[in-house]
Amino acid sequence: MVIPTLEELKRLSPEELQQLAREVERAMEEKQKEIRKEVIRQIRELAESAGLEVEVRPKKRGRKIGSLPVKYRHPEHPELTWKGRGQMPKWLREELAKGRRLEEFQVEGS
Repeated sequence: MVIPTLEELKRLSPEELQQLAREVERAMEEKQKEIRKEVIRQIRELAESAGLEVEVRPKKRGRKIGSLPVKYRHPEHPELTWKGRGQMPKWLREELAKGRRLEEFQVEGS
Protein backbone atom coordinates (compact mmCIF):
# COMPACT_ATOMS: atom_id res chain seq x y z
CA MET A 1 0.00 0.00 0.00
CA VAL A 2 1.30 3.43 -0.91
CA ILE A 3 0.34 6.26 1.42
CA PRO A 4 0.49 9.63 -0.32
CA THR A 5 2.82 12.24 1.11
CA LEU A 6 1.59 15.63 2.23
CA GLU A 7 3.08 17.16 -0.90
CA GLU A 8 1.15 14.69 -3.08
CA LEU A 9 -2.05 15.46 -1.19
CA LYS A 10 -1.53 19.19 -1.71
CA ARG A 11 -1.55 18.63 -5.47
CA LEU A 12 -5.05 17.11 -5.39
CA SER A 13 -8.13 19.19 -6.10
CA PRO A 14 -10.69 19.77 -3.32
CA GLU A 15 -13.00 17.26 -5.03
CA GLU A 16 -10.26 14.61 -5.14
CA LEU A 17 -9.47 15.24 -1.47
CA GLN A 18 -13.16 14.88 -0.55
CA GLN A 19 -13.38 11.62 -2.49
CA LEU A 20 -10.24 10.35 -0.75
CA ALA A 21 -11.69 11.34 2.64
CA ARG A 22 -14.92 9.44 1.87
CA GLU A 23 -12.93 6.35 0.85
CA VAL A 24 -10.82 6.55 4.01
CA GLU A 25 -13.99 6.86 6.11
CA ARG A 26 -15.51 3.79 4.43
CA ALA A 27 -12.27 1.85 4.93
CA MET A 28 -12.24 2.82 8.62
CA GLU A 29 -15.85 1.68 9.06
CA GLU A 30 -15.09 -1.67 7.42
CA LYS A 31 -11.96 -2.14 9.52
CA GLN A 32 -13.92 -1.36 12.71
CA LYS A 33 -16.58 -3.92 11.72
CA GLU A 34 -13.88 -6.55 11.15
CA ILE A 35 -12.26 -5.80 14.51
CA ARG A 36 -15.66 -5.92 16.27
CA LYS A 37 -16.45 -9.31 14.71
CA GLU A 38 -13.07 -10.68 15.78
CA VAL A 39 -13.47 -9.41 19.35
CA ILE A 40 -16.96 -10.94 19.57
CA ARG A 41 -15.57 -14.23 18.26
CA GLN A 42 -12.81 -14.17 20.89
CA ILE A 43 -15.28 -13.34 23.67
CA ARG A 44 -17.56 -16.21 22.64
CA GLU A 45 -14.60 -18.58 22.46
CA LEU A 46 -13.40 -17.53 25.92
CA ALA A 47 -16.91 -17.79 27.37
CA GLU A 48 -17.36 -21.30 25.90
CA SER A 49 -14.07 -22.43 27.44
CA ALA A 50 -15.47 -21.34 30.82
CA GLY A 51 -18.81 -23.06 30.17
CA LEU A 52 -20.68 -19.81 29.63
CA GLU A 53 -22.88 -18.57 26.84
CA VAL A 54 -22.69 -15.02 25.51
CA GLU A 55 -25.43 -13.20 23.66
CA VAL A 56 -24.36 -10.12 21.74
CA ARG A 57 -27.07 -7.64 20.92
CA PRO A 58 -26.53 -4.52 18.84
CA LYS A 59 -26.96 -1.18 20.60
CA LYS A 60 -30.26 0.56 20.10
CA ARG A 61 -29.68 3.73 18.21
CA GLY A 62 -31.84 6.79 18.21
CA ARG A 63 -32.72 8.93 15.26
CA LYS A 64 -29.61 10.25 13.58
CA ILE A 65 -29.26 13.97 13.02
CA GLY A 66 -27.93 13.12 9.55
CA SER A 67 -31.37 11.85 8.56
CA LEU A 68 -32.97 15.28 8.96
CA PRO A 69 -33.59 17.30 5.81
CA VAL A 70 -31.58 20.44 5.08
CA LYS A 71 -33.60 23.55 5.92
CA TYR A 72 -31.12 26.26 4.94
CA ARG A 73 -28.60 26.45 2.08
CA HIS A 74 -26.28 29.20 0.91
CA PRO A 75 -27.37 30.19 -2.64
CA GLU A 76 -23.84 30.87 -3.91
CA HIS A 77 -22.18 28.01 -2.00
CA PRO A 78 -24.64 25.06 -1.96
CA GLU A 79 -22.25 22.91 0.08
CA LEU A 80 -22.95 25.23 3.05
CA THR A 81 -26.09 23.91 4.71
CA TRP A 82 -27.85 23.85 8.07
CA LYS A 83 -30.62 21.52 9.21
CA GLY A 84 -32.00 24.04 11.69
CA ARG A 85 -30.82 22.08 14.72
CA GLY A 86 -28.08 22.96 17.14
CA GLN A 87 -25.93 26.06 16.94
CA MET A 88 -26.35 28.19 13.84
CA PRO A 89 -23.28 27.77 11.60
CA LYS A 90 -20.76 30.58 11.32
CA TRP A 91 -21.44 31.18 7.62
CA LEU A 92 -25.13 31.83 8.33
CA ARG A 93 -24.45 34.06 11.35
CA GLU A 94 -22.07 36.11 9.19
CA GLU A 95 -24.67 36.48 6.42
CA LEU A 96 -27.36 37.55 8.91
CA ALA A 97 -24.92 40.08 10.43
CA LYS A 98 -24.57 41.60 6.93
CA GLY A 99 -28.31 42.32 6.99
CA ARG A 100 -29.60 39.31 5.06
CA ARG A 101 -32.73 37.52 6.26
CA LEU A 102 -32.94 33.87 7.31
CA GLU A 103 -35.75 33.29 4.80
CA GLU A 104 -33.32 33.99 1.95
CA PHE A 105 -31.51 30.75 2.76
CA GLN A 106 -34.56 28.55 3.36
CA VAL A 107 -34.78 25.47 1.16
CA GLU A 108 -38.03 25.06 -0.80
CA GLY A 109 -40.47 22.73 0.92
CA SER A 110 -38.94 22.99 4.38
